[in-house]
Amino acid sequence: MDQRMIAGFAPAAPAARMENHGPTMARIVMQTGSDVFARTGSMVAYEGYIQYESNPAALRQAIAGRLSGESVPLMKCQGDGLLYLADYGADVVCLPLQNDNISVNATNVLAFDAHLEWGVQRVKGMAKFAGQGLFNIGISGTGWVAVTSRGIPVVVDCGSAGETCVDPDALVAWSTGLEMKPKRSFKASSLIGRGSGEAFQLAFSGQGFVIVQPNEDSTDRRGAQQN
Repeated sequence: MDQRMIAGFAPAAPAARMENHGPTMARIVMQTGSDVFARTGSMVAYEGYIQYESNPAALRQAIAGRLSGESVPLMKCQGDGLLYLADYGADVVCLPLQNDNISVNATNVLAFDAHLEWGVQRVKGMAKFAGQGLFNIGISGTGWVAVTSRGIPVVVDCGSAGETCVDPDALVAWSTGLEMKPKRSFKASSLIGRGSGEAFQLAFSGQGFVIVQPNEDSTDRRGAQQN
């Protein structure tokens, strides 16, 4: 095969533990002792020797998530090599945590380092929004997390933006150190918030970031494709 034909698609040398290969794929450098939890079924390719297994502790947390209305089916990946993950062509964002705490919509979790602390957590203030669950996946510590987005997301630094208001159906993840409160725009109920049908937003302020996707459809895409 003419190598010039594939030169534009070949992976570059790894520059980080977890990074993008194109906008819709995550590449993870796997090493013995540095395991990863990934969404079940998200592996699209790997190089080297990598094993996959259901992890009892992870399954217990996944079951707890189902009881709360959020499902996070996970597999444990371990070994040496390069692991490629994707989720039905969704855009992928790889986040390096430095002793950080983030809250992620369960349907947007793709992968995270297994040594990070994680679990289902209640999201305050979400009960006011129709169609929204009350629970997210909290992840904390130092390591890597990969999340998905339906379209290219925007990552807003709330520390420099003042107050940031987000349609709940477009929200992917946020730093849990942010102050969050529900907000309603009474004078624009028919103009704001296509996903919720009302002018309801979540207002964030403080030091941290918010990830927002350009799609306000709260329907789980995976379920729609598999049914």
